[in-house]
Amino acid sequence: MKRRILITSALPYANGSIHLGHLVEYTQTDIWARYQRLRGHDCVYVCADDAHGTPIMLRAQSEGITPEELITRMHGDHLRDFTSFGIRFDLYHSTHSPENFEISQSIYRALRVADYINVREIEQAYDPVAGIFLPDRFIRGTCPRCGAADQYGDSCEVCGATYSPTDLINPVSAVSGAVPERRNSEHYFFQLGDFSDFLRRWIHSGTLQEEVAHKLDEWFSIGLADWDISRDAPYFGIPIPDAPGKFFYVWLDALPGYMAATKHWCAAHDRNFADYWGPESTTEIYHFIGKDIIYFHGLFWPAMLKGSGHRLPTGIFAHGHLTVNGAKMSKSRGTSITAEQYLQHLNPEFLRYYIATKLNSHVEDIDLNLEDFLLKGNGDLVGKVVNLASRAAGFIHRSFAGRLAASLGNDQAFYDGLLQTQEAIGEAYAGREYGKAMRDIMVLADQVNAYVDQNAPWVLAKDSAQREALHRVVTVTLNGFRVLITLLSPVLPELSRKSLEFLQCELDWGGLTKPLLDHQIQPYTHLLQRMEKTQVDALIQTPAESPATAQATSTATPTAAENKEENPFISIDDFSRVDLRIARIIAADSVEGADKLLHLTLDIGEGTRSVFAGIKSAYDPASLVGKLTVMVANLAPRKMRFGLSEGMVLAASGPEGGPFLLSPDSGARPGMRVK
Repeated sequence: MKRRILITSALPYANGSIHLGHLVEYTQTDIWARYQRLRGHDCVYVCADDAHGTPIMLRAQSEGITPEELITRMHGDHLRDFTSFGIRFDLYHSTHSPENFEISQSIYRALRVADYINVREIEQAYDPVAGIFLPDRFIRGTCPRCGAADQYGDSCEVCGATYSPTDLINPVSAVSGAVPERRNSEHYFFQLGDFSDFLRRWIHSGTLQEEVAHKLDEWFSIGLADWDISRDAPYFGIPIPDAPGKFFYVWLDALPGYMAATKHWCAAHDRNFADYWGPESTTEIYHFIGKDIIYFHGLFWPAMLKGSGHRLPTGIFAHGHLTVNGAKMSKSRGTSITAEQYLQHLNPEFLRYYIATKLNSHVEDIDLNLEDFLLKGNGDLVGKVVNLASRAAGFIHRSFAGRLAASLGNDQAFYDGLLQTQEAIGEAYAGREYGKAMRDIMVLADQVNAYVDQNAPWVLAKDSAQREALHRVVTVTLNGFRVLITLLSPVLPELSRKSLEFLQCELDWGGLTKPLLDHQIQPYTHLLQRMEKTQVDALIQTPAESPATAQATSTATPTAAENKEENPFISIDDFSRVDLRIARIIAADSVEGADKLLHLTLDIGEGTRSVFAGIKSAYDPASLVGKLTVMVANLAPRKMRFGLSEGMVLAASGPEGGPFLLSPDSGARPGMRVK
């Protein structure tokens, strides 16, 4: 049944660049939206810049421009970066829009009429030089708990303490450096506590992940406090109706930004806004967010909607943060990588794929390990997927004028077998279990590659009597490639577009049941270039050395050669990077034209690897089939004259003879890590 679905991502703040941490969320959302469209559903994906607040106002002042000029520029930069990474919004809007002014003020009026707003006087920090009330984050001082200097007004980054700005020792304004004064001001509050019973039920209704619901339970133990929703002029934001000099706090108008973007899209596409956000709407609405803003989306947002008479979202999906090489993204370590910096060096589809391999339906942080990133991208996408097209296309064009065979013959059953897990992969996409989907797709890629190796089209091409068999084998191979590309298309939109252009067919999930037969394809051109280690290394922006640092380095630090001479050992950290796995040899063949090599197909528990090993002098290939051995599973794939080698098996040799393959004790099984 065709579903009507509205999807949103959290709104990026218009005061900074898009970085790789942001892209986890937008990639996760985009994959889900693309999958829903691929299955024929009426799916709309909207987002917007979060364009209000004191930081934007102050940055615009520092640049000598208006806030409107700043947010217009940042909107263009953000949309450029998202588009470059294949994020396909149906609309990318802004909270500084007529629709958002109207909707935010309308929600506020409804809450006020329903008596959910109270007004009272509070004491705030005021910068007498800048002439503005200061948000907590614009006050710096010494932490009252641990004594760490230069900490924010609401929390300490050293010890993790939270406190009031009035508790800071020696506070100063981050804007002017002046000592803040204490001044009273009338503020407007949303009575969140009035919704406690409703929210307790709602967060456990299945709308949120259960671990998120349990986290939100903690807030009820201390009681839901009133939410300060106003800020004093000067402030860049939406004015509070009938309250001169008062503006909505940025989060109050950021959340309705989802509705405002929907309204703008509906107006442009002749749709009814009420079909999406009206109280009788049957549209499914899903928010994708980071775990750091669960409080706003899981408590404030549903309470605002409930109190103003609007419908509630169908689901809110939270994800974890991104680390780089096991650590928090950091400018000082060069790992706070912007989208623009990444695009200077690498194809964005590699990052989309890597993020997909790491994501699941839970709120777990994911790590961008750059060495693993290089191996996965080259090994899976280039070595296992794209290589199929390049291997088969040449035979089709040289021997069959670019036309596929009219039948798969006896190999129809093999092709049909590739489709047996298609719906399970679809269910993994739908359930946001992208990592599982990628693993299952790579199992299929291994099967197609094993089919190619077993049928050896390069051998068939040498025998004119095998012409029909050759035509069938390369036709099956290219149809297998089409299956893989279709299944990967939500993750790799650009690679799938180029691949289907090469195959001269449309993207069609259901159409895979009909293989391409008696079908003309285009000449093969490179679909995806391998990553080089130098490109990946270039992502880490090493901070420039100061002259003092440079001088100390030149006089006190040993050279690499000196280090090597003095210390012949590797560290435990170096050794721990080697991924040793138990592997079962499922096929072993001599390599034509090579005196020492055997071609081994290894089962490592989560797919197969193709490895060329120099052990021919010691083993009859047939005797190796079924044996267990140990392989280096994270060795960079190496392109050899005979094919791609995806690892290394361990062997020993010495004066007594060899090489002898290392074998584990009985009871070991493929995929086990060697520790």
